[in-house]
Amino acid sequence: MANLLSPGDRVVVPVAGYFGDRFAKIATAFGADVRRIDYEWGSAVRAEDVDAALAEAPAKAVLAQHSETSTGVIHDIEAIGKVTKKADVLLVVDVISSLGAVPYEGDAWGVDVGIGGSQKAFSATPGLAFVSVSDRAWEATKKAKNPRFYFDWALYKQAYELKSPENPFTPAISLMLGMRAALRRYFDEGQEAVLERHRILSAAVKDGVRALGLDLSGEHLERAWAVTAVRAPEGIDGDELVAKVRTDHGIILAPGQGPMKGKVFRIGHLGNYDRFDIIRCLAALELTLEEMGYPVKRGSGVAAAEQVFAQRSPRATLAE
Repeated sequence: MANLLSPGDRVVVPVAGYFGDRFAKIATAFGADVRRIDYEWGSAVRAEDVDAALAEAPAKAVLAQHSETSTGVIHDIEAIGKVTKKADVLLVVDVISSLGAVPYEGDAWGVDVGIGGSQKAFSATPGLAFVSVSDRAWEATKKAKNPRFYFDWALYKQAYELKSPENPFTPAISLMLGMRAALRRYFDEGQEAVLERHRILSAAVKDGVRALGLDLSGEHLERAWAVTAVRAPEGIDGDELVAKVRTDHGIILAPGQGPMKGKVFRIGHLGNYDRFDIIRCLAALELTLEEMGYPVKRGSGVAAAEQVFAQRSPRATLAE
């Protein structure tokens, strides 16, 4: 927002979850004229809706999530990129919980700015953000009038291009060393192997949950490799379920957010996880559901996940 926009610039923000709503609020805080496209949470953003919003009036940018963490839904950024390219507007994408977990081709899809974070699929310590910036976005930066100092991309670019590059301000060295270790692990495993592991972990979670008779939430579940949202059974509060799993078994699931609070719980399978993490999680879920009065066939969720793993590619498991 600081680097691309001037006060009053119109931006289009599809809102299909908590982080889409946050993107709209951030843009508003920076003085943008925000045109929201609101969806029921759990829905996928439709490129034709973005196209229609851009046709209403000129806009500077579209701000979207790739992975909407609050719902587990992966939005079709490739399709949205075709729309923004045709309309000649910037495409800014939050890839914080998708990068390294699901297929992402920023340049090929027409993404002008991709915003990543250290703490999700890379499993490094929270606290670092990084951005990819297209040539078109660099040109927009030169014309943007929003105030900026510490978050001025140009200062980082200038520092990087010095003969002896260094950070323009005091960096969080410990976080950067952790990120370096995470990236080394990522490249040692290999990009294709990492994505395949995430795909299989996602399939195991989803088959395990379905075997327990639970319903999944969200559209296009086949591409939701980062997070699985599960509908809480009738008569069981999702927040209470999450709290009990944590207290009794030391496993941290995520509750629902916003209008989904208490109605769903979320299982994250992005990052430094392997098949035994998933099996342990499903076993804890089975025990907790049974204690809360939900009829469970013991071992059914675990067995379904094991069936997925038994058919896996050898590359689908973390290197041991």
